[in-house]
Amino acid sequence: MQIDDIAAYMAHVGAAARAASTAMAAASTASKDRALRALAARLRSSADALAIANACDIAAAESAGLAAPMVDRLRLTPKVIETVAEGCEQIAAMPDPIGEITGVKRRPSGISVGQMRVPLGVFGMIYESRPNVTIEAASLAVKSGNACILRGGSEALHSNLALWALVQAALADAGLPPDAVQLVQTTDRAAVGRLITMPERVDVIIPRGGKGLIERISAEARVPVIKHLDGNCHVYVDAEVDLDLAVKVTDNAKTQKYSPCNAAESLLVHAAQAAAFLPRIGAVFAAKGVEVRGCERTRTLLPQAVAATEADWATEYLAPVISVKVVDSLDEAIAHVNRWGSHHTDAILTTNHPNAMRFLREVDSASVMVNTSTRFADGFEYGLGAEIGISTDKFHARGPVGLEGLTSMKWVVLGQGEIRQ
Repeated sequence: MQIDDIAAYMAHVGAAARAASTAMAAASTASKDRALRALAARLRSSADALAIANACDIAAAESAGLAAPMVDRLRLTPKVIETVAEGCEQIAAMPDPIGEITGVKRRPSGISVGQMRVPLGVFGMIYESRPNVTIEAASLAVKSGNACILRGGSEALHSNLALWALVQAALADAGLPPDAVQLVQTTDRAAVGRLITMPERVDVIIPRGGKGLIERISAEARVPVIKHLDGNCHVYVDAEVDLDLAVKVTDNAKTQKYSPCNAAESLLVHAAQAAAFLPRIGAVFAAKGVEVRGCERTRTLLPQAVAATEADWATEYLAPVISVKVVDSLDEAIAHVNRWGSHHTDAILTTNHPNAMRFLREVDSASVMVNTSTRFADGFEYGLGAEIGISTDKFHARGPVGLEGLTSMKWVVLGQGEIRQ
Protein backbone atom coordinates (compact mmCIF):
# COMPACT_ATOMS: atom_id res chain seq x y z
CA MET A 1 0.00 0.00 0.00
CA GLN A 2 1.44 3.36 -1.09
CA ILE A 3 1.06 6.02 1.61
CA ASP A 4 2.32 9.51 0.84
CA ASP A 5 2.09 11.07 4.30
CA ILE A 6 3.52 8.53 6.74
CA ALA A 7 3.28 10.89 9.72
CA ALA A 8 -0.44 11.53 9.15
CA TYR A 9 -1.13 7.84 8.50
CA MET A 10 0.62 6.70 11.70
CA ALA A 11 -1.09 9.45 13.72
CA HIS A 12 -4.45 8.14 12.45
CA VAL A 13 -3.54 4.52 13.28
CA GLY A 14 -2.36 5.55 16.74
CA ALA A 15 -5.48 7.59 17.49
CA ALA A 16 -7.74 4.71 16.42
CA ALA A 17 -5.81 2.25 18.58
CA ARG A 18 -5.92 4.58 21.58
CA ALA A 19 -9.69 5.01 21.23
CA ALA A 20 -10.17 1.24 20.90
CA SER A 21 -8.02 0.57 23.96
CA THR A 22 -10.61 2.25 26.17
CA ALA A 23 -13.29 -0.17 24.99
CA MET A 24 -10.95 -3.16 25.28
CA ALA A 25 -10.04 -2.30 28.87
CA ALA A 26 -13.76 -2.39 29.75
CA ALA A 27 -14.58 -5.48 27.65
CA SER A 28 -16.05 -8.49 29.41
CA THR A 29 -14.17 -11.77 29.60
CA ALA A 30 -17.02 -13.40 27.65
CA SER A 31 -16.72 -11.00 24.71
CA LYS A 32 -12.93 -11.33 24.55
CA ASP A 33 -13.17 -15.13 24.62
CA ARG A 34 -15.91 -15.01 21.98
CA ALA A 35 -13.59 -13.01 19.70
CA LEU A 36 -10.77 -15.51 20.18
CA ARG A 37 -12.97 -18.50 19.40
CA ALA A 38 -14.38 -16.68 16.35
CA LEU A 39 -10.82 -16.03 15.18
CA ALA A 40 -9.95 -19.72 15.53
CA ALA A 41 -12.99 -20.66 13.44
CA ARG A 42 -12.19 -18.06 10.78
CA LEU A 43 -8.59 -19.24 10.53
CA ARG A 44 -9.73 -22.80 9.85
CA SER A 45 -12.40 -21.79 7.33
CA SER A 46 -10.08 -19.40 5.46
CA ALA A 47 -7.19 -21.82 4.84
CA ASP A 48 -7.52 -21.58 1.03
CA ALA A 49 -7.55 -17.77 0.97
CA LEU A 50 -4.61 -17.66 3.37
CA ALA A 51 -2.69 -20.09 1.16
CA ILE A 52 -3.16 -17.80 -1.88
CA ALA A 53 -1.93 -14.72 0.02
CA ASN A 54 0.97 -16.67 1.49
CA ALA A 55 1.96 -17.98 -1.96
CA CYS A 56 2.48 -14.36 -3.09
CA ASP A 57 4.95 -13.78 -0.26
CA ILE A 58 6.74 -17.09 -0.84
CA ALA A 59 7.14 -16.40 -4.57
CA ALA A 60 8.45 -12.88 -3.94
CA ALA A 61 10.86 -14.12 -1.27
CA GLU A 62 12.25 -16.84 -3.52
CA SER A 63 12.67 -14.52 -6.48
CA ALA A 64 14.43 -12.00 -4.19
CA GLY A 65 16.90 -14.72 -3.21
CA LEU A 66 15.94 -14.91 0.47
CA ALA A 67 17.76 -17.69 2.32
CA ALA A 68 15.88 -20.97 2.55
CA PRO A 69 15.42 -20.78 6.36
CA MET A 70 13.86 -17.31 5.97
CA VAL A 71 11.50 -18.58 3.26
CA ASP A 72 10.61 -21.51 5.49
CA ARG A 73 9.58 -19.17 8.31
CA LEU A 74 7.16 -17.43 5.95
CA ARG A 75 5.14 -20.54 5.18
CA LEU A 76 1.55 -20.68 6.45
CA THR A 77 1.15 -24.43 6.14
CA PRO A 78 -2.09 -26.16 7.26
CA LYS A 79 -0.19 -27.27 10.36
CA VAL A 80 0.86 -23.69 11.19
CA ILE A 81 -2.71 -22.44 10.72
CA GLU A 82 -4.10 -25.19 12.94
CA THR A 83 -1.46 -24.45 15.59
CA VAL A 84 -2.34 -20.74 15.77
CA ALA A 85 -6.07 -21.56 15.77
CA GLU A 86 -5.53 -23.90 18.71
CA GLY A 87 -3.48 -21.17 20.37
CA CYS A 88 -6.45 -18.79 20.17
CA GLU A 89 -8.68 -21.40 21.80
CA GLN A 90 -6.12 -22.07 24.54
CA ILE A 91 -5.87 -18.37 25.36
CA ALA A 92 -9.68 -18.14 25.43
CA ALA A 93 -9.72 -20.96 28.00
CA MET A 94 -7.22 -19.22 30.28
CA PRO A 95 -8.30 -17.13 33.29
CA ASP A 96 -8.74 -13.44 32.53
CA PRO A 97 -6.17 -11.47 34.54
CA ILE A 98 -7.89 -8.10 34.06
CA GLY A 99 -9.66 -6.65 37.07
CA GLU A 100 -8.15 -9.10 39.56
CA ILE A 101 -7.59 -7.42 42.92
CA THR A 102 -4.85 -8.86 45.12
CA GLY A 103 -3.04 -8.14 48.36
CA VAL A 104 -5.87 -6.20 50.01
CA LYS A 105 -4.88 -5.16 53.55
CA ARG A 106 -6.79 -3.18 56.13
CA ARG A 107 -4.90 -0.13 57.38
CA PRO A 108 -5.19 1.37 60.89
CA SER A 109 -7.05 4.34 59.37
CA GLY A 110 -9.86 1.99 58.30
CA ILE A 111 -9.12 2.03 54.58
CA SER A 112 -8.33 -1.19 52.70
CA VAL A 113 -5.47 -1.02 50.17
CA GLY A 114 -4.77 -3.50 47.37
CA GLN A 115 -3.73 -3.72 43.74
CA MET A 116 -5.76 -4.30 40.57
CA ARG A 117 -4.39 -5.78 37.36
CA VAL A 118 -5.12 -3.56 34.33
CA PRO A 119 -4.11 -3.49 30.64
CA LEU A 120 -1.05 -1.52 29.51
CA GLY A 121 -3.22 0.29 26.92
CA VAL A 122 -1.67 0.21 23.44
CA PHE A 123 1.40 -1.80 22.54
CA GLY A 124 3.27 -1.63 19.26
CA MET A 125 4.94 -4.78 17.99
CA ILE A 126 7.61 -4.87 15.31
CA TYR A 127 8.57 -8.30 14.04
CA GLU A 128 10.12 -10.13 11.10
CA SER A 129 9.38 -13.17 8.95
CA ARG A 130 6.86 -15.40 10.69
CA PRO A 131 3.26 -14.33 9.85
CA ASN A 132 1.91 -16.57 12.65
CA VAL A 133 3.21 -13.90 15.05
CA THR A 134 0.39 -11.65 13.78
CA ILE A 135 -2.18 -14.02 15.29
CA GLU A 136 -0.18 -14.69 18.46
CA ALA A 137 0.21 -10.97 19.18
CA ALA A 138 -3.41 -10.17 18.31
CA SER A 139 -4.82 -12.96 20.49
CA LEU A 140 -2.72 -11.96 23.50
CA ALA A 141 -3.75 -8.31 22.99
CA VAL A 142 -7.43 -9.25 22.93
CA LYS A 143 -7.33 -11.42 26.06
CA SER A 144 -5.26 -8.88 28.02
CA GLY A 145 -7.68 -6.06 27.15
CA ASN A 146 -5.13 -4.07 25.15
CA ALA A 147 -5.11 -2.56 21.71
CA CYS A 148 -2.09 -3.17 19.51
CA ILE A 149 -0.39 -1.83 16.40
CA LEU A 150 1.44 -4.55 14.50
CA ARG A 151 4.22 -3.98 11.99
CA GLY A 152 5.36 -7.21 10.36
CA GLY A 153 8.19 -7.69 7.92
CA SER A 154 7.76 -6.55 4.30
CA GLU A 155 8.43 -10.13 3.17
CA ALA A 156 5.18 -11.29 4.85
CA LEU A 157 2.91 -8.36 3.96
CA HIS A 158 0.28 -10.25 1.93
CA SER A 159 0.01 -12.99 4.55
CA ASN A 160 -0.22 -10.48 7.40
CA LEU A 161 -2.92 -8.45 5.64
CA ALA A 162 -5.01 -11.59 5.12
CA LEU A 163 -4.59 -12.63 8.75
CA TRP A 164 -5.38 -9.14 10.00
CA ALA A 165 -8.66 -9.11 8.08
CA LEU A 166 -9.68 -12.26 9.97
CA VAL A 167 -8.75 -10.66 13.31
CA GLN A 168 -10.82 -7.57 12.62
CA ALA A 169 -13.80 -9.68 11.51
CA ALA A 170 -13.55 -11.80 14.68
CA LEU A 171 -13.50 -8.68 16.87
CA ALA A 172 -16.62 -7.41 15.09
CA ASP A 173 -18.26 -10.84 15.57
CA ALA A 174 -17.84 -10.38 19.33
CA GLY A 175 -19.01 -6.76 19.40
CA LEU A 176 -15.52 -5.42 20.06
CA PRO A 177 -13.86 -2.55 18.13
CA PRO A 178 -12.00 -3.86 15.03
CA ASP A 179 -9.50 -1.02 15.49
CA ALA A 180 -8.24 -2.79 18.64
CA VAL A 181 -5.80 -4.62 16.35
CA GLN A 182 -4.12 -2.44 13.73
CA LEU A 183 -1.67 -3.57 11.07
CA VAL A 184 0.71 -1.05 9.51
CA GLN A 185 -0.09 -1.41 5.82
CA THR A 186 3.08 0.10 4.40
CA THR A 187 6.57 -1.35 4.14
CA ASP A 188 8.10 2.13 4.42
CA ARG A 189 10.62 2.02 7.29
CA ALA A 190 9.61 5.57 8.24
CA ALA A 191 6.44 4.04 9.70
CA VAL A 192 8.54 2.22 12.29
CA GLY A 193 10.29 5.48 13.14
CA ARG A 194 6.90 7.10 13.81
CA LEU A 195 5.51 4.14 15.75
CA ILE A 196 8.37 4.12 18.27
CA THR A 197 8.20 7.88 18.85
CA MET A 198 4.49 8.32 19.63
CA PRO A 199 4.27 8.14 23.44
CA GLU A 200 0.91 9.92 23.28
CA ARG A 201 -0.50 6.99 21.25
CA VAL A 202 1.61 3.97 22.26
CA ASP A 203 2.47 2.79 25.78
CA VAL A 204 5.11 0.16 25.05
CA ILE A 205 7.03 -1.25 22.07
CA ILE A 206 7.88 -4.95 21.67
CA PRO A 207 10.47 -5.72 18.98
CA ARG A 208 10.86 -9.36 17.95
CA GLY A 209 13.55 -10.22 15.46
CA GLY A 210 17.27 -10.00 14.85
CA LYS A 211 19.75 -8.14 17.02
CA GLY A 212 20.07 -5.31 14.48
CA LEU A 213 16.33 -4.58 14.58
CA ILE A 214 16.19 -4.63 18.37
CA GLU A 215 19.28 -2.42 18.76
CA ARG A 216 17.76 0.13 16.39
CA ILE A 217 14.43 0.18 18.22
CA SER A 218 16.12 0.46 21.62
CA ALA A 219 18.31 3.35 20.46
CA GLU A 220 15.58 5.38 18.76
CA ALA A 221 12.41 4.68 20.76
CA ARG A 222 10.76 7.38 22.87
CA VAL A 223 8.39 4.72 24.24
CA PRO A 224 9.38 2.02 26.79
CA VAL A 225 10.68 -1.15 25.09
CA ILE A 226 10.24 -4.78 26.23
CA LYS A 227 13.07 -6.76 24.61
CA HIS A 228 16.08 -9.03 24.71
CA LEU A 229 19.12 -8.60 22.49
CA ASP A 230 20.94 -11.92 22.83
CA GLY A 231 20.37 -15.44 24.09
CA ASN A 232 23.87 -16.41 25.25
CA CYS A 233 22.61 -19.14 27.59
CA HIS A 234 24.88 -21.21 29.85
CA VAL A 235 24.87 -24.72 31.28
CA TYR A 236 27.16 -25.21 34.30
CA VAL A 237 28.11 -28.76 35.33
CA ASP A 238 28.93 -28.62 39.04
CA ALA A 239 31.53 -30.59 41.03
CA GLU A 240 28.80 -32.84 42.45
CA VAL A 241 26.56 -34.04 39.66
CA ASP A 242 24.74 -37.02 38.17
CA LEU A 243 26.82 -37.49 35.01
CA ASP A 244 24.10 -39.30 33.06
CA LEU A 245 21.69 -36.44 33.79
CA ALA A 246 24.35 -33.88 32.87
CA VAL A 247 25.03 -35.48 29.49
CA LYS A 248 21.32 -35.81 28.68
CA VAL A 249 20.39 -32.24 29.70
CA THR A 250 23.44 -30.57 28.10
CA ASP A 251 22.78 -32.43 24.85
CA ASN A 252 19.14 -31.29 24.84
CA ALA A 253 19.97 -27.69 25.78
CA LYS A 254 22.37 -27.40 22.83
CA THR A 255 21.14 -29.73 20.10
CA GLN A 256 17.35 -30.09 20.41
CA LYS A 257 17.17 -27.02 18.15
CA TYR A 258 20.01 -24.64 17.34
CA SER A 259 18.20 -21.46 16.31
CA PRO A 260 16.07 -20.47 19.36
CA CYS A 261 17.27 -17.85 21.81
CA ASN A 262 17.00 -20.36 24.70
CA ALA A 263 19.45 -22.88 23.21
CA ALA A 264 22.68 -23.26 25.22
CA GLU A 265 25.65 -21.47 23.67
CA SER A 266 28.19 -21.85 26.51
CA LEU A 267 29.13 -24.82 28.69
CA LEU A 268 31.02 -24.48 31.97
CA VAL A 269 32.39 -27.60 33.64
CA HIS A 270 33.87 -27.84 37.15
CA ALA A 271 37.44 -29.12 37.07
CA ALA A 272 36.46 -32.01 39.38
CA GLN A 273 34.15 -33.43 36.66
CA ALA A 274 35.96 -32.32 33.49
CA ALA A 275 37.84 -35.60 32.87
CA ALA A 276 34.68 -37.68 33.36
CA PHE A 277 32.16 -35.40 31.64
CA LEU A 278 33.89 -33.71 28.71
CA PRO A 279 34.81 -36.84 26.71
CA ARG A 280 31.19 -38.06 27.02
CA ILE A 281 29.56 -34.83 25.92
CA GLY A 282 32.32 -34.34 23.34
CA ALA A 283 31.38 -37.64 21.72
CA VAL A 284 27.73 -36.56 21.59
CA PHE A 285 28.66 -33.23 20.00
CA ALA A 286 31.00 -34.91 17.49
CA ALA A 287 28.26 -37.33 16.43
CA LYS A 288 25.88 -34.40 15.82
CA GLY A 289 28.40 -32.16 14.07
CA VAL A 290 28.63 -29.58 16.85
CA GLU A 291 31.88 -27.58 16.82
CA VAL A 292 33.46 -27.11 20.26
CA ARG A 293 35.44 -23.95 20.96
CA GLY A 294 37.26 -24.62 24.20
CA CYS A 295 39.68 -23.20 26.73
CA GLU A 296 43.15 -24.75 27.04
CA ARG A 297 42.04 -27.31 29.64
CA THR A 298 39.03 -28.28 27.52
CA ARG A 299 41.29 -28.89 24.51
CA THR A 300 43.52 -31.18 26.57
CA LEU A 301 40.49 -33.44 27.10
CA LEU A 302 38.86 -32.80 23.70
CA PRO A 303 41.63 -32.63 21.08
CA GLN A 304 39.05 -31.93 18.35
CA ALA A 305 38.08 -28.63 20.03
CA VAL A 306 39.05 -25.33 18.41
CA ALA A 307 40.78 -22.77 20.63
CA ALA A 308 38.21 -20.36 22.07
CA THR A 309 38.82 -16.61 21.91
CA GLU A 310 37.46 -14.10 24.39
CA ALA A 311 34.75 -13.21 21.86
CA ASP A 312 33.42 -16.79 22.04
CA TRP A 313 32.40 -16.37 25.69
CA ALA A 314 29.98 -13.60 24.64
CA THR A 315 28.70 -15.08 21.36
CA GLU A 316 25.17 -16.25 20.58
CA TYR A 317 25.90 -18.72 17.77
CA LEU A 318 22.36 -19.89 16.85
CA ALA A 319 24.25 -22.73 15.16
CA PRO A 320 25.92 -26.08 15.94
CA VAL A 321 28.78 -24.38 17.81
CA ILE A 322 29.34 -24.18 21.59
CA SER A 323 32.00 -22.56 23.77
CA VAL A 324 33.34 -24.71 26.63
CA LYS A 325 35.35 -23.65 29.67
CA VAL A 326 36.67 -25.59 32.67
CA VAL A 327 36.25 -23.64 35.94
CA ASP A 328 37.64 -24.26 39.42
CA SER A 329 34.67 -23.26 41.55
CA LEU A 330 31.00 -22.33 41.71
CA ASP A 331 32.13 -18.75 42.35
CA GLU A 332 34.06 -18.72 39.08
CA ALA A 333 31.10 -20.19 37.21
CA ILE A 334 28.67 -17.57 38.56
CA ALA A 335 31.11 -14.74 37.83
CA HIS A 336 31.59 -16.01 34.26
CA VAL A 337 27.84 -16.25 33.60
CA ASN A 338 27.19 -12.77 34.97
CA ARG A 339 30.17 -11.29 33.05
CA TRP A 340 29.64 -12.90 29.64
CA GLY A 341 26.01 -14.02 29.57
CA SER A 342 23.07 -12.09 28.15
CA HIS A 343 20.89 -12.44 31.30
CA HIS A 344 18.44 -14.62 29.37
CA THR A 345 18.52 -18.23 30.70
CA ASP A 346 21.20 -20.15 32.59
CA ALA A 347 21.19 -23.59 34.23
CA ILE A 348 23.17 -25.46 36.89
CA LEU A 349 23.39 -29.26 36.88
CA THR A 350 24.18 -30.44 40.42
CA THR A 351 23.29 -32.77 43.27
CA ASN A 352 24.44 -30.18 45.82
CA HIS A 353 21.34 -28.33 47.06
CA PRO A 354 23.18 -25.34 48.65
CA ASN A 355 25.08 -24.82 45.38
CA ALA A 356 21.82 -24.93 43.42
CA MET A 357 20.28 -22.33 45.72
CA ARG A 358 23.34 -20.07 45.41
CA PHE A 359 23.17 -20.29 41.62
CA LEU A 360 19.46 -19.39 41.68
CA ARG A 361 20.08 -16.39 43.93
CA GLU A 362 23.27 -15.03 42.42
CA VAL A 363 22.95 -15.55 38.66
CA ASP A 364 21.41 -12.35 37.31
CA SER A 365 19.23 -13.74 34.53
CA ALA A 366 15.54 -13.67 33.60
CA SER A 367 15.30 -17.47 33.95
CA VAL A 368 17.61 -19.54 36.17
CA MET A 369 17.26 -23.33 36.21
CA VAL A 370 18.38 -26.35 38.21
CA ASN A 371 18.89 -29.79 36.60
CA THR A 372 16.90 -29.10 33.45
CA SER A 373 17.33 -27.81 29.91
CA THR A 374 17.48 -24.11 29.02
CA ARG A 375 15.11 -24.97 26.15
CA PHE A 376 12.22 -24.79 28.64
CA ALA A 377 12.52 -20.98 28.81
CA ASP A 378 9.33 -20.44 26.85
CA GLY A 379 5.92 -18.96 27.61
CA PHE A 380 4.02 -22.09 26.61
CA GLU A 381 6.30 -24.35 28.68
CA TYR A 382 5.91 -22.00 31.68
CA GLY A 383 2.14 -22.31 31.50
CA LEU A 384 1.56 -18.79 30.17
CA GLY A 385 -0.47 -20.13 27.23
CA ALA A 386 1.64 -18.18 24.76
CA GLU A 387 4.30 -15.52 24.79
CA ILE A 388 4.78 -12.31 22.91
CA GLY A 389 8.53 -12.38 23.47
CA ILE A 390 11.20 -12.74 26.13
CA SER A 391 12.49 -9.82 28.16
CA THR A 392 15.91 -9.49 29.78
CA ASP A 393 14.98 -6.10 31.22
CA LYS A 394 14.49 -5.72 34.96
CA PHE A 395 11.55 -3.33 35.01
CA HIS A 396 8.02 -4.55 34.45
CA ALA A 397 8.19 -7.85 32.54
CA ARG A 398 11.16 -10.22 32.82
CA GLY A 399 11.55 -13.58 31.08
CA PRO A 400 8.77 -14.95 28.84
CA VAL A 401 6.09 -12.26 28.41
CA GLY A 402 2.57 -13.67 28.40
CA LEU A 403 -0.79 -12.23 29.39
CA GLU A 404 0.36 -10.81 32.71
CA GLY A 405 3.38 -9.21 31.03
CA LEU A 406 0.92 -7.12 28.98
CA THR A 407 -0.67 -5.75 32.13
CA SER A 408 0.34 -3.56 35.04
CA MET A 409 -0.90 -3.03 38.56
CA LYS A 410 -2.67 0.02 39.91
CA TRP A 411 -3.42 0.70 43.55
CA VAL A 412 -7.03 0.55 44.68
CA VAL A 413 -8.25 1.92 47.99
CA LEU A 414 -11.59 0.94 49.54
CA GLY A 415 -13.14 3.06 52.24
CA GLN A 416 -16.36 3.86 54.09
CA GLY A 417 -16.04 7.59 54.55
CA GLU A 418 -12.63 7.66 56.29
CA ILE A 419 -10.80 11.00 56.21
CA ARG A 420 -7.10 11.60 56.88
CA GLN A 421 -6.42 13.22 60.21
